[in-house]
Amino acid sequence: MSFIKRLRATWRPDEYHGWGRTRRYFEGWYFKIVSPDEQHALAFIPGISMSAGGEKHAFVQVMDGKACRSQYHRLDAEVFRPAARRFEVAVGESVFSGEHLAPGLPGISGAIRFRDTTPWPKMLGAPGIMGWYSFVPFMECFHGVVSLHHLLEGSLSYQLADGPAYTNVDFSGGKGYIEKDWGRSFPRAYLWMQTNHFDTHDRASLMASVAHIPWLGSYFIGFISGFWLDGRLFRFATYTGARKHLEIGEDTLTLVFQNPKTELRLRAQQAAGTALHAPISGEMTGKINESLQAKVQVELLENGRRIFEGCGRNAGLEVAGDTEVLLQG
Repeated sequence: MSFIKRLRATWRPDEYHGWGRTRRYFEGWYFKIVSPDEQHALAFIPGISMSAGGEKHAFVQVMDGKACRSQYHRLDAEVFRPAARRFEVAVGESVFSGEHLAPGLPGISGAIRFRDTTPWPKMLGAPGIMGWYSFVPFMECFHGVVSLHHLLEGSLSYQLADGPAYTNVDFSGGKGYIEKDWGRSFPRAYLWMQTNHFDTHDRASLMASVAHIPWLGSYFIGFISGFWLDGRLFRFATYTGARKHLEIGEDTLTLVFQNPKTELRLRAQQAAGTALHAPISGEMTGKINESLQAKVQVELLENGRRIFEGCGRNAGLEVAGDTEVLLQG
């Protein structure tokens, strides 16, 4: 039965994939929400962790991107309850799905609903953003995009650690984004960026990542990116035959993706962030730093003509590991 559930989930990246897993496995979803006045930016990361020794625990990680604070709520594995035929996961008193989030955590209460979600489109042989790599069973880490862009309705009251306390913060009219990861470990080195707040356009969303990918005793530098503009998605990935160029400065990243007819130019400015837990062999013992205050300058060209230019703000940005290896290829 577990195998059948996992097989079905292969075609639905948003759903739980860990049926029957007992060790060296993690799975987590990433919910980013930003209030309409952009004074509040939060990320909720619910998930499950299974160590190499078979020890398990559930968790909900919460990040306040403006105050640069985070909390890791560790719970018994028994309170992790994923739905079998849809994307919904309960972790203790908290519930997360493709339609809403309702955190039931110390110092955090309320509910946020999602409207006009924008899933990554499925294609023949490509159930999600990873393309045909979705079917490779020995991948170290799988990635999925649940919604590139959606609107928010509802409010939250929250206080993280010794940070400021906020009561009934109205997120209605704000913007959200949802993605997820599952597998054994985060890559040895990677960079990731995401934003859907642009100064020149209200219906645009960017996600881009470059990572060290173990492969049959060796490795390659893989990349995936999607730029969504007015209902049209521009894909750039290793499996599409795209090319990439990366430069890493002291506090900037320059990244260019090229397909035969399209080119995506990105320049990211790093900003203050906070430490988050990350998986190593299924156990959440790693540490990464993420910002929700970065900026990304974006240009999109089609057939040599610029069709978009703008600066994305409230950007999520992670630069982790020995990033020099990412300059290869």
